[in-house]
Amino acid sequence: MTDTPKIEERENGPLVVSNIPNLRGPDGEMETKQVMALCRCGASKKKPFCDGSHNDAGFESRGGKPAGRDRVMPFEGKEVTVNFNPMLCAHAAECGRLAGHIFDSSKRPWIQPDEGTVEEVKAVVAACPSGALSLALSEDDVTHIVTDKVEIRVQEHGPYWVQNIAPPVPMDAVGGTDEKYVLCRCGLSGNKPFCDGSHRDAKWRDDT
Repeated sequence: MTDTPKIEERENGPLVVSNIPNLRGPDGEMETKQVMALCRCGASKKKPFCDGSHNDAGFESRGGKPAGRDRVMPFEGKEVTVNFNPMLCAHAAECGRLAGHIFDSSKRPWIQPDEGTVEEVKAVVAACPSGALSLALSEDDVTHIVTDKVEIRVQEHGPYWVQNIAPPVPMDAVGGTDEKYVLCRCGLSGNKPFCDGSHRDAKWRDDT
């Protein structure tokens, strides 16, 4: 029996995770078991854990259309280029929180690398939980900047942030990475099992 952290999806059901060393909720570390079923239909009364509500909710593992296009958009600066894939974006807004002078959705272009330092850009790319942002110092040097921590984080009123655990299905988005990504837990994503930011548009909440 392997002790490698693992995430599996049950058809039209929960995410079954095993050997996860760190499960962090909005209020801090959560108690973990060797095997846990995490809700991804958005209807459980025991969030983030599954209580079987997916059956009554008629949840389906696939379906819908992704909220954003699967493409890489480069935003070039003098010293660094930031790549962005809108389909992967979970709207965690870490970019605006950490460096709103560089990442400002009210401006066009909304990413302006030259408005800050390369170190500030790197900090944002590192903080991006979905892998939607990557850093290109040169054509051959593209990175997502991932720490070595193995964990699942539960974003309040948002998705699961996963780091250094193989995804339940292949990550086939352009420029995506298996090292960090976000998994839908509202049941509304058009890119399931991955989050596409639909929870924000629907104003989904943990207490629904």
